[in-house]
Amino acid sequence: MQRYMVVVAGGSGKRMGSDIPKQFLPINGKPLLMRTIERIKDYDDSINIILVLPESQFEYWALLCKEYGFRIPFKLVCGGQERFFSVKNALEYVPNDSVVGIHDGVRPFVSNQTLDRLFDALQNSDAVIPAIPPHESVRVDDGTKNTMLNRNTVKLVQTPQCFKSNLIKDAYTTEYKSFFTDDASVVEYALRVPITIVGGNRENIKITTPLDLMMGELIYENNQ
Repeated sequence: MQRYMVVVAGGSGKRMGSDIPKQFLPINGKPLLMRTIERIKDYDDSINIILVLPESQFEYWALLCKEYGFRIPFKLVCGGQERFFSVKNALEYVPNDSVVGIHDGVRPFVSNQTLDRLFDALQNSDAVIPAIPPHESVRVDDGTKNTMLNRNTVKLVQTPQCFKSNLIKDAYTTEYKSFFTDDASVVEYALRVPITIVGGNRENIKITTPLDLMMGELIYENNQ
């Protein structure tokens, strides 16, 4: 099956304390979003990239691509008010009978091994996500009380989340709900389809704060 990867980058940079949207901040001298797209293409050069950005960032992204000589081909799609609508817009450009991953634009360190596990699992499953176990103790707080939770039953979910295209496109015809935190939650709610979990990689962090950016620099240097 033909492979597609939707890369969603709609950040504003507020949690970074930056006027520059976080996906454009540099990791080892190159914008984070470029590092993410390069990581995916390094894994599979034949994969089709669909990049989702707010329309207000199109011009700035074009300038960055020119400045850095970024020539990886991609389809640029306008983002929506919420991540849900950004993904929905992108899925219009994904054909039926293909497979598609949906990835955070600020996760540049997904490993080849994680990607292998995801795409391999799609041979026997319609919806596959990567996840890792937490190191910390976990508690649930409902606002009135908090209780201990067995951390052995908890997974920290990452991206890309991968699906058979017919299924994920069908799921995104449902109405938006505020509790949709990722694509798996949309599929689970809309279609009641079980989600397969495969092992992620701990370096596959989502870079949203200055501390994350510092960690990203260290991970990049170590990978090199």
